[in-house]
Amino acid sequence: MMTAPASTAATPAAAPYLSVNNVEVIYDHVILVLKGVSLQVPQGKIVALLGANGAGKSTTLKTISTLLRGERGDVTKGEVQFKGERIDQLTPNELVKRGLSQVMEGRHCFGHLTIEENLLTGAYTLNDSRAELKESLEKVYRYFPRLKERRNSQAGYTSGGEQQMCAIGRALMARPSMILLDEPSMGIAPQIVEEIFGIVKDLNTKENVSFLLAEQNTSIALRYADFGYILENGRVVMEGAAEELACNEDVKEFYLGVSGAGRKSFRDMKFYRRRKRWLA
Repeated sequence: MMTAPASTAATPAAAPYLSVNNVEVIYDHVILVLKGVSLQVPQGKIVALLGANGAGKSTTLKTISTLLRGERGDVTKGEVQFKGERIDQLTPNELVKRGLSQVMEGRHCFGHLTIEENLLTGAYTLNDSRAELKESLEKVYRYFPRLKERRNSQAGYTSGGEQQMCAIGRALMARPSMILLDEPSMGIAPQIVEEIFGIVKDLNTKENVSFLLAEQNTSIALRYADFGYILENGRVVMEGAAEELACNEDVKEFYLGVSGAGRKSFRDMKFYRRRKRWLA
């Protein structure tokens, strides 16, 4: 496995808040998807999980949140720890109560419910009073003022960006200390993507919420993250501080279409040579 060149160690400096240790995942008892994946997320940090479509990013997040079982997937090796305790045998609702929530790829809002009703479903595992629910709603609306404007609109009739904000806001209603965020930029206009990533950074800075962010948009993910891992074919093939990965020539050429000679067409890149070198 390659690491980005750096003068410091190639692992996050702070103690891991979440750790995935040598995890192997198989679907339908046949298809090997994750092949010894290990990663760490320090408390109060944003860590990006990068890679092409099918690399194993979503499977990694579902392994952590234990939603994998609902898709006929099994963890056959390794373990996941959160706050120093093993969690891969717990149920998703137990993890939410412990402070770990996932925002799924594709948003999965309830289209027939209003925006506010969708947000309230996020507090289902809590025994909050009306006053506490109102306080949580107002907090979400402070970070997502667009949602306050659309609070009485059916979620199915809102834009993709508004639904993504709703999905993140719904996760916030459970008052998590860590959020697994899967492909937040998918199907959203670029200016809205910037707005959402800016809000994620604010939540991280002001609320001390840790994020593990799975994203194909390498450029924007590395701008907002502190640390990054790159997945290829179910393996971590590169890791390092976000600014170092963004400057790495392999990452620039393979994911950003830029090399030392300037921007290239993906068709001109020697993908096999790159993959073989990374996986060696």
